[in-house]
Amino acid sequence: MGVIFFFSAQPSLDSGLGVIDLVGRKLIHFAEYALLCLLWWRAFATVTSPGRAAIAAFAIASGYAVTDEVHQTFVEGRAGTPVDWAIDSAGAALVAVRMRSGRPSPRRSPTRARARG
Repeated sequence: MGVIFFFSAQPSLDSGLGVIDLVGRKLIHFAEYALLCLLWWRAFATVTSPGRAAIAAFAIASGYAVTDEVHQTFVEGRAGTPVDWAIDSAGAALVAVRMRSGRPSPRRSPTRARARG
């Protein structure tokens, strides 16, 4: 979250490559919020079910995406938009859905995991 905040505080990350730059930055946003959700899921999955962990991780990642967009409105040369929030949240949602749909919990013993698959 600190890395996201740092890059959001930069006045401009435009490389001047036009559409390639735009699409590349959107893909990076999608991926970074997917990673953020995964990291929060791993933390929560040690104390609750994978499904609940996925919901909590998504809520934090999407909520942080909102604050990131608001933060960008105060940075010269940047703009926070609902579209960017949606892209960020889509990355988090992809991971949350995957983790909620049956990924084994880190609490499971290796013996049970091997017996299952």
